Amino acid sequence: MNAELQTYLKGIVNNLPETPGCYQYLDDSGTIIYVGKAKNLKRRVSSYFNKEQQTRKTRLLVTHIRDIRYVVVKTEADALLLENNLIKRYKPHYNVLLKDDKTYPSIAITTEYLPRIFKTRQRGKRGAIYFGPYSHVPTLYALLDLCRELYQPRPCHTPMTREGVENGKYDVCLDYHIHRCKAPCVGKQSHDDYMRCIEACKEILKGNTADVARKMREEMIALANELRFEEAQEIKRRYDLIESYRAKSEVVSNVLHNIDVFNIETEEKTAYINYLHVTNGCINQAFTFEYKKKLDETDEELLTLSIIEMRERYASQSKEIVVPFHVDLPDGMVEQTVPQKGDKKKLLELSKLNVKQYKFDRLKQADKLNPEQKQTRLMKEIQRDLGLPKLPLHIELFDNSNISGADAVAACVVFEKLKPAKSEYRKFNIKTVTGPDDYASMKEVVRRRYTRLSQEGRPLPDLIIADGGRGQMEMIREVVEDELGLEIPIAGLAKDDRHRTREMLYGFPPAIIGIKPESQLFRTLTQMQDEVHRFAISFHRDKRSKRQTASELDTIAGIGPATKQTLLKQFKSVKRIKEATLPELQALLGTARGEKIYHNLHTNG
Repeated sequence: MNAELQTYLKGIVNNLPETPGCYQYLDDSGTIIYVGKAKNLKRRVSSYFNKEQQTRKTRLLVTHIRDIRYVVVKTEADALLLENNLIKRYKPHYNVLLKDDKTYPSIAITTEYLPRIFKTRQRGKRGAIYFGPYSHVPTLYALLDLCRELYQPRPCHTPMTREGVENGKYDVCLDYHIHRCKAPCVGKQSHDDYMRCIEACKEILKGNTADVARKMREEMIALANELRFEEAQEIKRRYDLIESYRAKSEVVSNVLHNIDVFNIETEEKTAYINYLHVTNGCINQAFTFEYKKKLDETDEELLTLSIIEMRERYASQSKEIVVPFHVDLPDGMVEQTVPQKGDKKKLLELSKLNVKQYKFDRLKQADKLNPEQKQTRLMKEIQRDLGLPKLPLHIELFDNSNISGADAVAACVVFEKLKPAKSEYRKFNIKTVTGPDDYASMKEVVRRRYTRLSQEGRPLPDLIIADGGRGQMEMIREVVEDELGLEIPIAGLAKDDRHRTREMLYGFPPAIIGIKPESQLFRTLTQMQDEVHRFAISFHRDKRSKRQTASELDTIAGIGPATKQTLLKQFKSVKRIKEATLPELQALLGTARGEKIYHNLHTNG
């Protein structure tokens, strides 16, 4: 930033008012690249140019600022709303962006003379009021079915007017005859009665099912007292339907009314936020969405943005919000509750469950579309958790295998971008160790492995993982660092008493790295550990099997591996080979070799 520009921007900042407002940063083309809100414009904008407070991403933003604009508002609440609208309008490069790539369905009720009720994914059209969106589509269909079963709103798509109905323009259709509609289009159902049914449907969609059920019960009792039992029975049928729906819907407590619930899950570049709206204990709106982070925004900042966005988008008038932690909202705007127990805590946990599931589904979908992206994400997690200097593209794991020191072997498996590179796997017969000494065996194979790689000028791994705890890690370190003078990060995977992976260790002295057992990273590391164990066990089993299956044939001159295989394939066992006649052996192996083997077998036998 040159001196002239610095002086220009400093002049703007020094003259900013100390009032609530929104500020906009512009680049050299006059494009708005960032929008922010502030309780105190001067103090907030000044902080961007304070080098002690700048993060790496903020420094990058500041290098692109060429002009500053601002809008003064009366209250902090106005600043919040204005910021939200400006971000949506200009979509600045450095602001978090709400990702709306998936449109959840809503329920629309038209405002025409005889309103219709139907599912839609387009909320912007005029001439209708909307309920939802519904991220759980079966809930949407359950509500539509309930409205149709209880009140039979017309299912046709024909535009209908008062004049058309009064002039007999419309005809009764099949829906009337199969009891899906009461034919208000021809006057078989009065307009007033039809509109009462539509209003009742609106109450159901708002979540006021308890009020609808209560009114039905009162009407049913009144009809029964007047001895109008058939009409009372019809009301009872409707009452049972709505009570059945209420029993199946998510009911926490009927006392909880008109509450918004928010929860958040974040990762490096994305934040996932769940929004629930609760009426009479029932969840009648549920929506999970994501923000793309740009400037290392905190969870508090992101949750504040989402609260403003969702409440404005769905015209929420709730006086209370349930959140996992307090956020910076203007005083008096809404009451914040951070529950520790009770029904509100259950709602918060339900919101957390929804946002975790959404995050899992999104990652799973992304991994399917781009498998390499999944591997990169997991490698970045390893790099971040261990503090590695670079991405662990090349990882090697070691394991020993022996029985009381017999047939001692070791194995090295190699993973490239977290995928097995089987052509790079290596087997080691233990040569310098006598007896069951796993530590000495580990030192031998690590020494042999990295001495050879160094001599051949081949690339060294970005990370070594020992199939064991602190002891194995220290043996590898002594060879790699002390003997060979190499700098390779070393980790360990320790197991519990049941031989299950328990924890990951890193550093010297080794420290436990907190990786959640249910995470994809933990499962990946466990699979890597299982693979090196399988490879070592297989090699040990093969070696032991060869020693145990050495037979009398191995001591006979003239019988090599190929001849031995031919004989065993034909006669199945050493006993039957020895029982074979001279002509049988000659027919299989030829005259001279057959005779030689026949005499050797019978001389030795």
